[in-house]
Amino acid sequence: MARLWVERNKEDGSWDAFSDDGAHIKFGRGSDPGVFSPGDLSKIALAACAALSSQFAVESALGEGNGARIVVDANYDDETDSYLSFNEQVVVDAMEAGLDEAAAQKLAERVRRHIEKGCTVMHTYVKETPVRMDVDIRH
Repeated sequence: MARLWVERNKEDGSWDAFSDDGAHIKFGRGSDPGVFSPGDLSKIALAACAALSSQFAVESALGEGNGARIVVDANYDDETDSYLSFNEQVVVDAMEAGLDEAAAQKLAERVRRHIEKGCTVMHTYVKETPVRMDVDIRH
């Protein structure tokens, strides 16, 4: 896995996340226009994991290049400053495939199984996940 880090963008005050392999994403506070908040990124991680986990099942049924649209909402608690739960809606547009009800149900179950088996982010969110933090002040 690539090493990840974040740095403050001195030009506009936002933050940039980088990886050793060249990936980049901009984020900031939820009120900053044009950037994702860290909470948004946690929801995106869940949706992205479901998208990648379900890709094989969807493409096998509907053809290469097809995928699901995944929307993630969360129940947020101001008091604890945490998400209490996530609601993930996976929508597969199979209108052009002409699936009957039985085939649509079979595809839905296959997509669900692929996500439940292969989504590391969902596995992590479902269980309590300890976080160790070290603070190093360079002086």
